[in-house]
Amino acid sequence: MAPEAWLIEESAEDQRPPNHRNPKEFLSLDKLAEIGVVYWHLDPKKPESEEELKKIREAGGYSYMDFLELGPGKVENYEEKLKNFYIEHMHSDEEIRYCLEGGGYFDVRDKGDSWIRIRIKEGDMIVLPAGIYHRFTLDTSNYVKLMRLFIGEPVWTAYNRPQDDHPARKDYVNSLMKHSEVSLGAY
Repeated sequence: MAPEAWLIEESAEDQRPPNHRNPKEFLSLDKLAEIGVVYWHLDPKKPESEEELKKIREAGGYSYMDFLELGPGKVENYEEKLKNFYIEHMHSDEEIRYCLEGGGYFDVRDKGDSWIRIRIKEGDMIVLPAGIYHRFTLDTSNYVKLMRLFIGEPVWTAYNRPQDDHPARKDYVNSLMKHSEVSLGAY
């Protein structure tokens, strides 16, 4: 199973559908992998998924875990938090999210600086690499319950764009360039 991911236009409109529905073309997992985005699908209601989650956590070194419920009445200043999550930013560490209930959208920048919208719903686990510009919003259900994973102690700092001189951003851009060189060398 692959996530639904597609290109969206730069827009100052409301961040949630219906403004970005009916994509013309879905992108493959390979396209997401080219920009460092990793995806798994687990079923949070099936016990065997616990073992798979354990393997993912061990392989990634994700030693810390907590939960976030985002929706009206679930967090203080819900509307303000949702607006803040939608401001384009990056982190100095990976962002690992496992959707247990509800759904939302991660928008990430591709190599050409266009937006890719990735829909997450129950069972989707996504890893955004350190240094990638991104933002998040809920779908029209206005609710998501996420498991958040971290390597070591959690780091919550978001660095709003532009951050081109930030070490994590530089490392990310360099990794994209190296990946492109390797890909071109294969032809």
